[in-house]
Amino acid sequence: MIATARIGLIAVFVTLGLFFTFVSTAGVIRLPDVFSRAHTASQADTLGAGFTLAAVALTLGWQSATVKTVLLLVFIFVTNPTAAHAIARAAYEEGIEPWTTGDDRR
Repeated sequence: MIATARIGLIAVFVTLGLFFTFVSTAGVIRLPDVFSRAHTASQADTLGAGFTLAAVALTLGWQSATVKTVLLLVFIFVTNPTAAHAIARAAYEEGIEPWTTGDDRR
């Protein structure tokens, strides 16, 4: 019973990881400016990698490799948003304007 639940949870985590990675890829390809792309790459890609690594950790069980997988998960959760923030800040400081629809009234 527990093994079946574990396999089901692994399948759910892999599916969620694939979904969020696909959403991130579509967002990076389709969104119009660096700020929007950095946001989707930061948020959705971090979730996709997080769910996938959680599935890997569940698959490995209690091993030393599981500890490394969890540490990698923590590292990704810290560095992905930090890198996206640094990219967006550099773009802002270079004077890159955010995309607008043209309807903005100032």
